[in-house]
Amino acid sequence: MTTTQTVRTHAATTRRPPVHRKQKMRPARVVLVVFLTVMAVGWIFPILWAVYNSLRDFDYTSLHGYFSVGGFTLDNYKNAWEQGDFGQTFTNTAIIVIPSVIITLLLASSVAFVLARFSFALNLTLLALFTAANLLPQQALLVPLFRLFLNIEVPFWFSDSGTLYDTYYAVIAVNIAFQTGFCTFVLSNYMKTLPRELYESAQVDGAGVLRQYWQIVLPLCRPALAALSVLQVTWIYNDFFWAVAFMRTGAKLPVTSSLQNLRGQFFTDYNLLSAGSVIVAIPTLVIFFVLQRHLRAGLTLGATKG
Repeated sequence: MTTTQTVRTHAATTRRPPVHRKQKMRPARVVLVVFLTVMAVGWIFPILWAVYNSLRDFDYTSLHGYFSVGGFTLDNYKNAWEQGDFGQTFTNTAIIVIPSVIITLLLASSVAFVLARFSFALNLTLLALFTAANLLPQQALLVPLFRLFLNIEVPFWFSDSGTLYDTYYAVIAVNIAFQTGFCTFVLSNYMKTLPRELYESAQVDGAGVLRQYWQIVLPLCRPALAALSVLQVTWIYNDFFWAVAFMRTGAKLPVTSSLQNLRGQFFTDYNLLSAGSVIVAIPTLVIFFVLQRHLRAGLTLGATKG
């Protein structure tokens, strides 16, 4: 080996690794990070504040103030559960939410399959018709729907009032009618991203339209259906307007009405009310964390076609 080669080899072996300089954040990105941080703190702080106050005694906070430390107890959750009658209201909410979500997704997926699978003259018109219901404010339809349910007579074994008013069926029907349009719009865009070769292969194998929908399309739409399930459960679960409008029996009201039971006539125990709010929020949080992987996938897939 020559002297020149030896020097080059030694230089190559002793060469220091390149130093990567830390790139400076652009001003626009700094502003974005600060904005998102402030928004995140703004959303999280009320939740943490409610949890903190729910663990404190009302007498202690009345004496020392809400910004003090101490007076921790779990009695607020026990008292809120009993005073708010959460056992009954959670059952009422399940009676409303479960069939509303299942029927909404079933109807929306059926319509979305037709819109995505077949091309006809009224394709876009039908989609616009289903989504138009979401553009109407709920208050504008309150009086017509109230009179409709009050005048529809049903057997007394079906309803104690003899009409659809003051029944779970009225609340379920309204939730289905309002939510089907949005779900149809999302699912139709998602189904349009599926390759048409799937339908052609299914036809070659002798699969009819119903079998294509049930055994091919629905399994592939599982992420979108899971994402919509989380959204629908949250929206219908938190609804209080339709339940109060179409039901008069207090024992039939959903869980959101329990918070009204925690308010006093002359004063309100906000520690007790905070405990009740935390109890109401737990089911939706559990559903979100269980299905968050499908929720993230369903919100991004189907956003673009092609």
